[in-house]
Amino acid sequence: MNYVNFIIKGHILKKIKFWENKKLKDMNIDEWESLCDKCGKCCVIKLEDFDNQKIYYTNVSCKLLCEKTATCNNYKNRKSIVPDCVSLSVNNLKELKWMPETCAYKLLDEGKELPYWHPLISENNEAIVKSGNSVKNRVTNENKIKNKNLPNYIFEW
Repeated sequence: MNYVNFIIKGHILKKIKFWENKKLKDMNIDEWESLCDKCGKCCVIKLEDFDNQKIYYTNVSCKLLCEKTATCNNYKNRKSIVPDCVSLSVNNLKELKWMPETCAYKLLDEGKELPYWHPLISENNEAIVKSGNSVKNRVTNENKIKNKNLPNYIFEW
């Protein structure tokens, strides 16, 4: 599924992990999308201290993020519903200082390895939840929170 197998005369010689052998800019759309671990951290509301530019994560999610699955309820149309939603790309990755440290795109761009719980490594979509790196069942939708109260929801992921 996420590997390229080299097969000669019916024998698998080696499993090649595409993310270890391709640069982000060379990945096709399916490879690019499969890098997302579905943690949901990029979809939580973040606050910036204008004095020191420090970013604070909250445990309040975008209105489109499903609290129970940590996935976008309308990924295809998210930009038209949430105009400030950012479409991640190779071109803007370095500019997005609020991306989580555990983000696969960021890790690979920095020459680091994917963590053991990443679905491409674990071949398991629940490993990220068990590791504590998912917002699944740990956020409140922004529609349930008053904006003035957001500082009360600062959370250390």
